Amino acid sequence: MIVRGTDRMLVMGITGKQGTFWTERMQAYGTRIVGGTHPKKAGSVQCGVPVFATAGDAMTGVGFDVAVLFIPPLMVKQAAMDAIEAGAKGLVVMTEHIPVQDVMYFMAAAKERGARILGPNTAGAVTPGECFAGFMPAFNERIFKHGSIGVISRSGSLGVLMCLNIVQAGYGESAFVGIGGDPIIGTTTRDALVALDNFPGTEAVVMVGEIGGSMEEEAAVYAKTMTKPVVAFIAGGAAPKGKKMGHAGAIVMGNKGTYASKRAALEAAGVTVLDTPSDVGAALKARLGR
Repeated sequence: MIVRGTDRMLVMGITGKQGTFWTERMQAYGTRIVGGTHPKKAGSVQCGVPVFATAGDAMTGVGFDVAVLFIPPLMVKQAAMDAIEAGAKGLVVMTEHIPVQDVMYFMAAAKERGARILGPNTAGAVTPGECFAGFMPAFNERIFKHGSIGVISRSGSLGVLMCLNIVQAGYGESAFVGIGGDPIIGTTTRDALVALDNFPGTEAVVMVGEIGGSMEEEAAVYAKTMTKPVVAFIAGGAAPKGKKMGHAGAIVMGNKGTYASKRAALEAAGVTVLDTPSDVGAALKARLGR
């Protein structure tokens, strides 16, 4: 899911410490925050926007496209269902440690209603020069600068590092999509790759993946059909088999999800696989010819 400057955003949990802090940062960057929610603070104003009891009330009161959730784990299911039933087109779910059965429930509801979900356990999304949702440092021009490179990352910190290297190499980003590191997520690597392949102004895509799961292998199938160059970095190359590393989704089972299997699948699809994130500049220059 790619966020746009025209998206009207509702911050669920806006009155909390993180909700307030990042709402102010999003507003300063140009994100269209139209309201927030807190069940016990309806009728108040936070960060200059009205606070509603529910997303349903917010949809009636001001209308919104995307719900950004700064909600504690055990309350995410209720909040997500509230936003989905209100008619949200998209949800950005930063929260981690949400019960798996809760995630499965609201994911099924979102699919039924046609709502897109980014996360859970995502750092958010950035469209440089337009807006951002979540807690990525979009306002730091050393990391995010408008350009033509689309970026996908399971990890927020590795995504920031890759974007820093992209800008240092003289490029900029068309959009950043943090898909999240949980085992069950709404937007997969392949989903994000398709979105960026069709996103105006994107000349190449950089993927930041991890060992565990099969999302990179599935993305490789689509990458093979692309005319735009794709560059990838897979974290966890030194991790032992069967060892859980980093994100909840990063676990290797047998020969699936290994560094070797992911690298082989990507390279067979014509993707340039980096040994380190610092190699991204040279790889983009080689693939783009500049």
